[in-house]
Amino acid sequence: MKPKLIIGNRNYSSWSLRSWLLLAESGIDFEEQRLSLDTAEFAAQIREYSPAATVPVLMLEHGPVWDTMAIAETVAERWPDKGLWPADPAARAHARSISAEMHSGFSVLREAMPMNCRAMGRKVALPDDLAAEIDRVFAIWTDCHHRYQGADTWLFGDFGIADAMYAPVVLRFRTYGINVPDSANAYPQRLLESEAMQDWLAASESETEVVERDETGK
Repeated sequence: MKPKLIIGNRNYSSWSLRSWLLLAESGIDFEEQRLSLDTAEFAAQIREYSPAATVPVLMLEHGPVWDTMAIAETVAERWPDKGLWPADPAARAHARSISAEMHSGFSVLREAMPMNCRAMGRKVALPDDLAAEIDRVFAIWTDCHHRYQGADTWLFGDFGIADAMYAPVVLRFRTYGINVPDSANAYPQRLLESEAMQDWLAASESETEVVERDETGK
């Protein structure tokens, strides 16, 4: 059975992007099914796949896997040859830590700057709590660049789970015109050069649905 990934709208669904990019950038062959968020049909449709009723969901022969970190760990386990966690134990622990930090944290950033791939040039106020979270992202990217990247520019040298976890933040900064310092800019540049990321952005441009709650900053 070919893996099947259930995703939401590409324009808005940051959680879907994480799992989709993990599979696509790794060269894993999978099917996808897109469900339109914020519609009457979504609630009924998603429950066919996930008891949590959220996207993304990875459908495997033994059943569904939901939540982005659970999907990431399952993919890393199922395709160990992809090297989605660093081989070095210290680097692997670091990658797991910053991935979990993104998964469970940055609530102010998420609320103030919803992902919206189609929107450009939007502005939001930068109160201290939001600025602090933005600076923390910069610090993570800068630290990884100094410690691991060398000639490459993924966070830990090769593409991995940490890159997928931080991809939506790159798009948020792009939408809201956040200036990334040179010390932290290697990873965002590498991500936006990715063919898989360009495919995601092109597909988001072709979507016509509008999720009003994610249209902050018009």
